[in-house]
Amino acid sequence: MQPPELRLVLGDQCSASLSALEDLDPARDVVLMMEVQAECTYVPHHPQKIALILSAMRHFARALEARGVRVDYIRLDDPANTGSFSGEVARAVARHAPARIIATEPGEWRVLAEMESWEATLGLPVEIRDDTRFLADLAFFRRWSHGRKQLRVEFFYREMRRATGLLMQGDQPEGGEWNYDAENRKPLPKGMLPPAAPRFPPDAITQEVMALVAARFPAHFGRLEGFNWPVTAAEAKRALAAFIAERLPRFGDFQDALAEGEATLFHSLISTSLNIGLLLPGDVCAAVEAAYRAGQVPLNAAEGFIRQVLGWREYVRGLYWLKMPGYGATNALAAHRPLPEFFWKGDSGLRCMDAAITQTRDLAYAHHIQRLMVTGNFALLAGLDPLAVQEWYLAVYADAFEWVELPNTHGMALHADGGVMASKPYAASGAYLNRMGNHCARCRYDVKRAEGEGACPFNFLYWDFIARHAQDFAGNPRMAMPLSTLRKMAPAKLAALRSEAAKFLDTVSPLP
Repeated sequence: MQPPELRLVLGDQCSASLSALEDLDPARDVVLMMEVQAECTYVPHHPQKIALILSAMRHFARALEARGVRVDYIRLDDPANTGSFSGEVARAVARHAPARIIATEPGEWRVLAEMESWEATLGLPVEIRDDTRFLADLAFFRRWSHGRKQLRVEFFYREMRRATGLLMQGDQPEGGEWNYDAENRKPLPKGMLPPAAPRFPPDAITQEVMALVAARFPAHFGRLEGFNWPVTAAEAKRALAAFIAERLPRFGDFQDALAEGEATLFHSLISTSLNIGLLLPGDVCAAVEAAYRAGQVPLNAAEGFIRQVLGWREYVRGLYWLKMPGYGATNALAAHRPLPEFFWKGDSGLRCMDAAITQTRDLAYAHHIQRLMVTGNFALLAGLDPLAVQEWYLAVYADAFEWVELPNTHGMALHADGGVMASKPYAASGAYLNRMGNHCARCRYDVKRAEGEGACPFNFLYWDFIARHAQDFAGNPRMAMPLSTLRKMAPAKLAALRSEAAKFLDTVSPLP
């Protein structure tokens, strides 16, 4: 009998269509799945994130076994567990004597580098296959990006619309416009109550995992109580169906809204399911388009959501692999302040910040405007060290994997890549936060004050940021308006604003 092939399935690869499982022979081959300590602790991941991945892995292993597949499953608490991918692959090779190892490319550069070392260290062939679960392969992105001075997502998104035919009428976009972002910026009306998120009570497998995570990682930021993530493909499909029926119709209007006490608003809550493979982006986009074609949702909602998946999600993955391994180490704005302690405690006194941080602690979730324009905006204005901010985002969100987290944080939120991703820094004063949300009304700080007692820190930090980087942005046409305002500002007023910023930052984040 021929020796088996060892097929690897990682924690974010819980997909029946995974390329590593193609042409698998259940009578011969072995699937290796590994829960390892190193992956739980290379940053202090939120307990809900660890529990989500381990539970999804265990459910997926059970589904494979139900199909007659032999699964070699290594649990985190196995006394013989070496705690690393390489250690567990070596042990599996010793157990099964496979002819070769077959894996799907991982989502993180460091894991790919580890995989690429196995052939030499283990002395047998290692085949690393493309991850075909995405709508654009990496070669497509490289071809698109070749020769371009600027890698703007809008132009990539249009190419993806043409390539897939999603929301197209022949060679023209549905409705005559490629992008309805201008219709996606309404604040939540007073008295409007978004529907509750669907519930996925932890089953016996998830409860066992939660107990393990609670025992092993008691010091990690975040609460396990209230865990409510889909952990199987069937649950993920239910989550998608609930979103399309209950929240997608209003998603387009209010996707950028901030609202006191409303953690999820009209958002999909399926990014975890997409990022660990319980849902596939093509299926998700097709379901949303079908709802639009059936007259169930407006065009601005369908386009706004498809843009996030087909455009943004595919784009950030392509950019990550194009620019790694050095991308995350750039620091174009020379930001060096350490992460303030309130990023872990949620006690800054800024109501919008504390709401986003405590919600993150409780749910391992915050929507994209909370990430970009609240915590990310603060980090940008304050000049926080990109490496520290990136580690925080990677640790605290259940959907955060480096391929998607790093470009979003480094390029979009922090502008640390110098404009590779975004044409301008996403910097905003308190006026934006007040316009898009209702936290300011009950905040200890006055959003209408830029200096003096009780002034909103976002206001003086914003002008300090603009002044600090005036030369950096002098040639950027999208920064012409704030730079013009800065030039007209009375020197005494600017000095007072910058003094306020310096005092505040020295209190919450003194330079090392």
